[in-house]
Amino acid sequence: EENGHQNKRLKTGADEEDSEDQNKKSPKRKIVLLMAYSGKGYHGMQRNQGSSQFKTIEDDLVSALVQSGCIPENHGEDMKKMSFQRCARTDKGVSAAGQIVSLKVRLIDDILEKINNHLPSHIRILGLKRVTGGFNSKNKCDARTYSYMLPTFAFAHKDHDVQEEAYRLDRETLEKVNKLLACYKGTHNFHNFTSQKGPKDPSAKRYIMEMYCGEPFVRESIEFAVIRVKGQSFMMHQIRKMIGLVIAIVKGYAAESIIERSWGEEKVDVPKAPGLGLVLERVHFEKYNRRFGNDGLHEPLEWTQEEEKIAVFKEQYIYPTIINTEKEEKSMANWLNTLSIHDFSSSAVEMQANNKNSKNGSDLEGSDGCGDDSD
Repeated sequence: EENGHQNKRLKTGADEEDSEDQNKKSPKRKIVLLMAYSGKGYHGMQRNQGSSQFKTIEDDLVSALVQSGCIPENHGEDMKKMSFQRCARTDKGVSAAGQIVSLKVRLIDDILEKINNHLPSHIRILGLKRVTGGFNSKNKCDARTYSYMLPTFAFAHKDHDVQEEAYRLDRETLEKVNKLLACYKGTHNFHNFTSQKGPKDPSAKRYIMEMYCGEPFVRESIEFAVIRVKGQSFMMHQIRKMIGLVIAIVKGYAAESIIERSWGEEKVDVPKAPGLGLVLERVHFEKYNRRFGNDGLHEPLEWTQEEEKIAVFKEQYIYPTIINTEKEEKSMANWLNTLSIHDFSSSAVEMQANNKNSKNGSDLEGSDGCGDDSD
């Protein structure tokens, strides 16, 4: 090649050598990718190997990784070969603004641009960082922050005749909502906020760092508000049930004392709010950052430079999806109509009898976050 004889090679041989050269130039490295996606139309984040009827975010991601040349095709078929791990396994229809996945890839030139070229516009890779060889995005994550966007008419008292588009949340009701959400802070036994966990199961204890509802705002003539919750980890449907119970109390279906009661051994009927408004906002790696973030070899897993891109993505793809789907399908309004059939005062014995009669209490869509037990 140095003597100018490159053209004499057979074309196929040239392609093979180019590919080998590219592989030598691009050794496999452990990285994390910062992902944002709109989850509408997907059956959650996690790929269901051998089940192509339920499309997931990871199906599209793996396809883009193979097509861009970051991973060989057989790694796409067996994700363990690239040490793939998602930080949070989001439910059917749930979106993310700050999902993190860890994997081994070839660090090809213009890697982010090439991956994004093979992804639909509602899934974007917004950032990439090198990490330690043993890094696992799920195990190294010490907290997750979710948001839940909902129309504020969800908090209107059941005895009031509410025009949904005309409803506006008053200060007193917002304060009540925040007082109730603050009750969740600390460590509690959340066995009533998920399926298939008993009160004696130690993994039902979860630590919540903060939970609050922000100031309301109007979009498309409907008033919305965003609830934020930060916790160590979450079990299947936990966040949606935490919000569902607060809505039931504020609307006047259940007494405030039900929250305290739900942490006891008794089985409590906790309603599950719709999945539509739930968004994985960000994942936190404080311990990892303290240990490796300033070791001279690795960057801390902070994404301040990507924050503007995240905000733009949410405005373009996540918020409009939540707002338009709410207007068209009325998922919150329809769900609110089911609150009256819940029994918020049943004893444990009655609940067990009801459970035996009901077909199946579990709804295996995925998990709100990524409780270690739900993956």
